[in-house]
This record gives sequence, C-alpha cells and structure tokens, in this order.
Amino acid sequence: MMRRFEGQRLLVATHNAGKLDEMRALLAPYGVEVVGAAEMNLSEPVETEDNFVGNARIKARAAVAATGLPALADDSGISVDALDGAPGVYTADWAETGSGRDFGIAMQRTWDALEERDAPHPRHAQFRCTLVLAWPDGHEEVFEGVLPGQVVWPPRGAEGHGYDPIFMPDGKDRTLGELTPDEKNALSHRAIAVQKMLQACFA
Repeated sequence: MMRRFEGQRLLVATHNAGKLDEMRALLAPYGVEVVGAAEMNLSEPVETEDNFVGNARIKARAAVAATGLPALADDSGISVDALDGAPGVYTADWAETGSGRDFGIAMQRTWDALEERDAPHPRHAQFRCTLVLAWPDGHEEVFEGVLPGQVVWPPRGAEGHGYDPIFMPDGKDRTLGELTPDEKNALSHRAIAVQKMLQACFA
C-alpha cells in the first residue's frame, strides 16, 4: 500500500534550478510548498552508487536527516544504447569541468563517442528518472520514468537543460530543447515518474 503525502512542505533535494522549476510546476496543483536544497543551504552528498535508485536514496536520506522535512530526490540521466548505456548515472559527470558543468562539452563528448564507434542510425537512447520520496520516519517510495528516443546532431533548441538539445523523443520531430516547458513537462521521463508518484501519494 502506497503512503499518501499529507504534509504541507516538500523539500526537493536538488541544486539544479531547472529541475526545481519542473517539480514546482508539476506539484503546483496539489497545494504543496516546494523548497529546494539551495534554499535550505544543504550541501550535495557524494553519490557513490552505480544505479539511479541508489543515488536518489542517498540524496533523499541526506536531505531528510539535515532538515527533518520529507524529501523528494531524483537521479536521472541519459542512457545511449550504442554506448552500452553510458553515460547513465554518470550523465552529470560527463559535463564536469574545472569551473563547473558544461553540457555543451558533455553533448560533444557523447556524439564523439558515437562517431568513434560508427554507431548506426537512429542512435537509440532513453532518458531515465528515478524518484525517491522519503519521510522522516524512514518510509520511502520509489518511482521510475523512462522516455525513449534518439540522439541527434547538431544540438537544437534553447529550451530545457542538460542533454535536451540532442535528444529527440520517439514520435517527435523536435528535440527536448525545442519543446516548450509545458510540452516537455507533458512527456518527460521526470514527468512520467512524477505522475506515478502523484497518482500513488497525492491524488
């Protein structure tokens, strides 16, 4: 039996402004106040797991322990079939530079790796999102969302964030970077996972 969320405030354990905005928009109809990790001056815990659910649990549990609030954390990334699922849980790591994250570099690295392997087209990939909703008493619920599509080049669109400009969802002729926020929120991997969570815990 899934546990209903009865609280008024939910801490979304992310420092990513784009993710926080998405979560605020998706949770707005339920009257829940969403606060971000940066607002609570939380540091980012070290993600030591090699899978999405493990890393999401680390972030959710650290946020609950630091604030006493129920916390929602996600771990998400892009998995490219021809790269054996990479970058996967290391999606953000591929963007790391000495002066912060640069997803332009990460997208180029991904495409270069596909070219080196002479990967056939279409270059199938999936955006994956795992959510962990954690309560202060230790209870947790886990939800997963997968958005299938392909990697395209060159990058297209100024909307979205991360790898969105090179990912074209199945059935679409535009990348996530070309979709409006509302269009993306209707179909994204995060939206799929969040809808599962909303139906189970908030509806």
